[in-house]
Order: sequence, then C-alpha cells, then structure tokens
Amino acid sequence: MAIGERIRFIRNLRGMTQKYLGIAAGFDEKTADIRMAQYESGTRTPKADMTNTIAGVLDVSPLALSVPDIDSEQGLLHTLFALEDLYGIKVQRIDDEIRLCLDKNKPTTNETVFKMLSAWAEQAEKYNNGETTKDQYDKWRYNYPKFDDTQDFVKIQSKELSDVMVDAFKNKLKDM
Repeated sequence: MAIGERIRFIRNLRGMTQKYLGIAAGFDEKTADIRMAQYESGTRTPKADMTNTIAGVLDVSPLALSVPDIDSEQGLLHTLFALEDLYGIKVQRIDDEIRLCLDKNKPTTNETVFKMLSAWAEQAEKYNNGETTKDQYDKWRYNYPKFDDTQDFVKIQSKELSDVMVDAFKNKLKDM
C-alpha cells in the first residue's frame, strides 16, 4: 500500500476530513484539503518532514505511513500491520510460538489471499516433509504464480502494465 493510501486509511480510522488533517499539518485552510487529496491520490508524495508531521497529527509512527521497508525489523513489523489492515492477517501466540494466520471465516479476510497463502503452505509442507528439494521450493516461491497449479489464474499483472492500462483508459475517456 502506497503512502497516500496509508494516509487515507488512517485518516479515515481517525474520523478526520482531508481539510482537518491538512490544516493540522500546517497547510493554509484554502488549500489544505487539496494538498491532502493530492497526497492520498498519489499525484504528490510528501517529503520526509511532511510525512513526520502528518504522522504526528494522525498519532502514528511515520513508518506506519511510509512505503514498507522490509530490510529493517521495524519496517517489517509495520508491513505486517498494513497486511493486518488490508487482508486480515493476525498474529497469535500458540505454544510459545508466534504465528501469523488468516482466518477464512472473518469478514476482513480476502478469499484470493487465503487461497494464495494456502498454496504457499502446501509447498512449504512438501519441502518440510522432504517431498521437494530446497531448489524446487525456491523455484516455486520466486516464480509465483507461474508454477502454482492450485489457482484459477495464470499470472498477476505487473504494476507497470496495470498503470499503462489505466493511463490508456483515462486517455480514451478524455477523447470521448
């Protein structure tokens, strides 16, 4: 989830309007809602100091708004928090182990993600039971979904392709 989507998500959790957040972040009353709308839509990206200011107003860590950085422990944790918000992934302590789980019966659970994680769990189990090698397991993971025969889809489109298609559609609408 991009920074603008995180700002919108948490702003809505807090019950704030774009105008209120913009004013509280220091923008002029006349342009506060416009600036927040630009951040939330992704047409503008706040600089680090503005991200810190917005995070302060929203009473969250700047890491909760930033694009996930899984190369740091704190960044990884905030990524997991975002996955909880988006897909219903939960953390549980079971027998002195910490486990991430996805309850398919919860309303926040995304059925497609549940199926994808189930396919991954199946491959991990095969590897752990010695039914496949580490190389086979890694080939499955690093080429996902190419070798996943449990799903009805062939391949997830790249973000770049998706962006090109959206732009083309927007341009087509302008020409009408």
